[in-house]
Amino acid sequence: MSESDGSASDKDTEEVIMEATFRALREHGYADLRMRHIGDEMELTRQVIHYHFEGKYDLMASFLEYVIDQYEGSVDIAQDADPRTELEARIDQCLFGPEFGEFTHWDRMKVYHELYTYAQNDEQHREIFNEHYELIRGSIVEVVEDGIEQGVFRDVDAERMGQLVTDVIHAARGRRISLGHDDAPDEARRAIHEFVLDPLCLDAEADRYS
Repeated sequence: MSESDGSASDKDTEEVIMEATFRALREHGYADLRMRHIGDEMELTRQVIHYHFEGKYDLMASFLEYVIDQYEGSVDIAQDADPRTELEARIDQCLFGPEFGEFTHWDRMKVYHELYTYAQNDEQHREIFNEHYELIRGSIVEVVEDGIEQGVFRDVDAERMGQLVTDVIHAARGRRISLGHDDAPDEARRAIHEFVLDPLCLDAEADRYS
């Protein structure tokens, strides 16, 4: 990506390019995508794309980071929320996403998962996906550790718990997108609540024996 002074106009232009990339990917798919397809999806000239990005590879790396930032920066949790409420909010964000003006959560996840399938052959993209996985897993681990420290959660292996929940989220999203199982996210949330969150909470455990 070319150097920029970080001005608002640069950021606005890059957002226009990113949203045009969404539209082009939805229309043509990753394998057949060309820079001209992205240019056709916006009012700005195609030269603007080449000014900001060196080529398709550079653009796709920035596009992945753009998609990830939309999710990482939009988890809305009250400051006084208890650990279970925060954990539920983070899980719902991953499964159902925030509200978007154009393209739904699943429109964006479809594009995200298409790029995900190519990561096995692309070291840079694989690194970005790995970082995203670790961000999701790490946020869950942190909440579980906080809950244990506050005496809200049982003393469990927070690292393994974070990995389990993250893997369930990824599997549910993939099942909905690849297999057309529209109820997969709801089923995953119910399973996480029944088999993870309820047993994890000390209050819920006490209620079962009261």
